[in-house]
Parts: sequence; C-alpha cells; structure tokens
Amino acid sequence: MPGFGALSLEFGRGGWAGGAVRTAGGTMTGMAEHSPSPTTLYAPEPVDRLPFGSPEKAARYATERYLGATGLNWWRCDPTLQAMMRFHLDGAHLAWAEPHLDRIGAVMGGPVSERAEITDRHPPYLERYDRWGRDISRVVLPPSFLENRRDALEHSFQNPVIRREAIERGVPLAPLTAAHSYLLNQAEIGMMCAIGTGGDMVYNLVRAFAPDDIKERVLPKFESGEWLGQTIQSLTERTGGSDLAELETTATPDGDAWRINGFKWFASNVNGHAWVVLAKPEGAPDSTRGIATFLVLDERRDGTRNGIFIRRLKDKLGTKAVASGEVEFRDAEAFILSGEPSGDGSGGTGAGDGKGLTRMMEMTNGARLGIAMMGLGCARRALVEAMCYARARDAFGKPLREHPLMQRKLAELIVDVEAAQALVFDGYDPDHRLRIGAPLIKLRAARLGITAATDAIEVHGGNGYVENWPVARILRDAQVNTLWEGPDNILCLDVRRGIERQQADVAFLERLHQALGHAPADEPATDVVAEAVEHLTTAIDRWKALDRTTAEARLFPLCQFMADVYAAALLLELAGWEQRELGSDRKTLVARLYTRRVLGYPGPLRGIDDPVAEDLERFKDLWDGALVDDRLT
Repeated sequence: MPGFGALSLEFGRGGWAGGAVRTAGGTMTGMAEHSPSPTTLYAPEPVDRLPFGSPEKAARYATERYLGATGLNWWRCDPTLQAMMRFHLDGAHLAWAEPHLDRIGAVMGGPVSERAEITDRHPPYLERYDRWGRDISRVVLPPSFLENRRDALEHSFQNPVIRREAIERGVPLAPLTAAHSYLLNQAEIGMMCAIGTGGDMVYNLVRAFAPDDIKERVLPKFESGEWLGQTIQSLTERTGGSDLAELETTATPDGDAWRINGFKWFASNVNGHAWVVLAKPEGAPDSTRGIATFLVLDERRDGTRNGIFIRRLKDKLGTKAVASGEVEFRDAEAFILSGEPSGDGSGGTGAGDGKGLTRMMEMTNGARLGIAMMGLGCARRALVEAMCYARARDAFGKPLREHPLMQRKLAELIVDVEAAQALVFDGYDPDHRLRIGAPLIKLRAARLGITAATDAIEVHGGNGYVENWPVARILRDAQVNTLWEGPDNILCLDVRRGIERQQADVAFLERLHQALGHAPADEPATDVVAEAVEHLTTAIDRWKALDRTTAEARLFPLCQFMADVYAAALLLELAGWEQRELGSDRKTLVARLYTRRVLGYPGPLRGIDDPVAEDLERFKDLWDGALVDDRLT
C-alpha cells in the first residue's frame, strides 16, 4: 500500500521501546511505552488492511502477548524453587531468607536479565598496549557487566553483611547459595563463572600455606568482599586440557617465593586479581605427581605489576560475559599452596607435598557442582521461555500449549528440569555430599541445559533461531557446561577413580536407600525405583569384574544408569515430603512420569498402547506447579 514500507519494530522491557513504530514512510506515534493490556491493540498495521482481514486475524498481530521470562520475579514465579527452600530450611530460617530471595528473584528476572543481553552483544575486550606501546594486558569490562556483577554480589548470600547475619541466626548457607546461583544462572551463566571461581578454596589455601605478609595482604580482601569473584583458575595448556600430566609451566624457587614461567591456553575471568596456577617445580617428576599449586597475584610484593601477560581474549561461542584468554607468565612472582605449613611465616620453599593436583581436584569438584547449576539454570530458563511462547502463540486454531504433542514436550521438559533440580540441590547439601556426586550430577545437568535450550528453540520455531529472541543465547551459553571442568568422559573416569580408590559406590547406594526410605509407600514408582537400585547394585558389581579396557568402555552407560536412579530416588524423596508437609501429590506425579520414561516403559511396546496419559490429563497441574505468571490474566 502507498506510504508503507518495511516495518522496523523496537521491543524493549515490557513493551515497545521509544513509544513509536518507525516505518519507511514515517513514524506511527502515540504508542505506549509499556505493554498495553492484552485486549488493547496497537494502531493497525498495513497487513490488517489487506483483503480477507478481520478483527480475529488482526489479533494475531497483538505481539504484546509475547512476554518471556524477563520481567518476572524469578522467585515468585517458581513454585519448585519455593518448595525446595521449604524442604531444606525450617520455618524460622525460611522466614529470614524469603525477603532476600524475593529481592534476588526481582533483580535477576529484571535488570540482570536485561543487561545480560547487552553484554552478550558488547562483551569485555582486551586493551593490550597503552599509548606508549607498553604491554598492559588490561581487560576492559562493559558497564552492563559491571552493573550485573555489582547486583549479583550485593544480593549474594556470600555478601559479608548478609552472610554474617545468616551465620548469627544459624541459617544454613548451602541451600541459599544454591538458590542464588540457580536464579543468576537463568539470566547469565557467564556472570556466575566470573564471580564464582573457587574463592573459598583459594582463601583456605592462602590461610594454610602462604607467607604471613601475603596472608595479611590477601585474606582481608576476601573477608571484606572486595575480591569476591576475583580469582582465576589457570590449568589448561596447548598440550591438552584434561591430561594435566602434560602441562609444561615451570616454577623456580626464589627465596620464600617462586618464579612461574609458562603459557596457559584457556583461562577464564582473566580480569581478576588472584590466580591459582598449576605448575611443575624444577626437579619435580614430569607427571601429575610433580604438579604443585601456586598463588599468583596481579601485583608483586613491591607493588609493581606482576609478570602476567594476556595474549588475546577467546572469541567464544557463548558466555561472552566472562573474559577468557590466553595467558603468558614471565617470571611471575608466585607462592606455593602445598607442602607442610612451616609455622614460621616463611611459606616453605620445597617442591610441595605431591598433593597439589589433589587440592586442585577438590576445587574442581566444587566447581563441577557450580557448573551443574549453570546447566540447570539454562534448562530452567529455556523451560520458562518455551512455556511463555507456547501460551502466546496460536497455531491451527488454538494456543500451542493446547496441542497434545506440545503438551507432551512441555511435560517432559518440566519433569526433566525438576529431576535435575533435585540432583543439583542434593549435591549442594553438606549432609549429602558424595565423592562421586559432583561428576554424576554435572553429567546429567550440563547436558540437560543443551537439550532443553534446543527444545525451547523448537517450540519457538524460526524465531528461536534468531538472536534477538532469548533462546539462541541460552543454547550458545549452555554448550560450554559439558566442557568446563571435564567433559562426559572425564567425569566418568572420575567416577571410576572414586569407586576404585575410595569405594564411593557404597555411600552412593546408601544415599539412594535413604531417599527411598522417605518415598510415598503406596506409590508404584517407589517399587520400580527400589528394584532399579538393586539392579544398579548388581550392575556395579559386575562392572568391577570386567577387564579394564571393557570396563572403561562401559563407564558411560554405567554412569547414566547411576544418574537415572539417583534422580528418580530424589524425586520420590521430595514427593514423600510434599505429601506429608503440603498435602500435594504433584511431585509424586513428576516422579512417576520420570520413572516411567527413564527407567523403562511397561512392556515391549514402550507404553504406546497405554490408554492412560497422565502427562496430558494432569498437564495443568504440571504447568501450574512449574510457572506462575499472571501478566496476561
């Protein structure tokens, strides 16, 4: 039609940005800054004036209906998280924590989520040289990153003020730290990486092993919160990531300090102040036994710049918020974080006690739980975006969510996310900390972040494949979780190590029996999972009898079996609690659906002939228990 060209629509938080729609023929003004009510339509678009138009067809263009996760309070909209906190906290502790969780939910679902999109498009960059050509290796952080880091730390339960009050009241911090991470990771897992890299472990290592003057310099920085999110793990070299025996970075004694020389191929959070570096002291074995852990600060003792040079930042697929780079150490001053503490403040100058890698692996297992939470955060965000879109999008005469195939897909997503949630929060619980828990939990949750994001893209159709919709970034970000701190094969090898060296399968199976002890007694899924535990016990015993080559090849299906049964048992534990405390059987439904699908369909027909479809019949219960969103009601 004359006067109309291609539409250029700008969408901001809660509505159209700028209060106008620009067209090739001019500007359509009078638009509200925020979304109108669902019954209010914008000024007619040219397509509304074409032949065959009607009010019903025009309603298809009421795009204000497409409200995603951003703008919701992610605490209030998530009944599963609220129930998880009730499960892990008593009434008085939850009453103290809930206002904090409510604020975190509002901040993460609002400004942090909005800024994450900006940082993804305008990430940190490296300023390699100053105007005189001197190498300064300075990482420049965009305002969106700095503001998100400020908000994430200010509202964290690791904030010294909040942490101190929680400790004074006897409130357990582990579930609250998990909840904060869960909420932040839905917005931006790169930020979680940037602020959550092993600070507690570094603090403890410095306190145990560093010279007194370094303790006096470093420990107050952590205690005050100034260095929260300012640590870097520097492990990976060009010779290989997982095969740490091949690393070539070298440490040379220099009084009570050391000089580090070498090149790290991939280090994240390179804008931080405190580096934990793996290196081999001169004269140590050229193997994993020769590896020691060192602290490298960005400034030397005398206040001059240390020998840390960033060659370049990595051009990554996702997690743009965290600055990852290639780093060279040239005679960098360092302090060994292993060996017997001297007690005289010298820090010791020996080559260490041979436990440097062991200590780093302890840090790594803690990091694996954090990465599992990142996978869960990606999966939860993908689920919410899929639900929001399926509610708004009409196809074949009704909303997507009313079609049986879509209900099946969304029900499966809901169940899988809640299964992973049960695993990850159990891993954070100090009372249930298992030697092989972290690798098994990461194995499942990291992968789910990818598959859930893929499913969310499919729900969105072509829009999901476009970068100005949120689910494309979720997929790009989620992909890294299967790599950080070990891909699937490395996780499986760690499970083997735990079973062979520490009989970790014993405590693992005890945890499954403990969980089933709290399951609903009259629930058929309880019997199915109890039988699966017995089968798993047999499978572990028979796996131990295999020759080493075959046993290694069978590690992956064994670990998958372990994760399947672990999640099912935990869902049933939660289901029993929910029945007793809340009088609800929704989690029992989730456990039953999960068990039926993951631990085997009834019979050779895979349940295809089953006339009962609980995922459809009780779809509303599944939906309402996963998401509360009254913005369009």
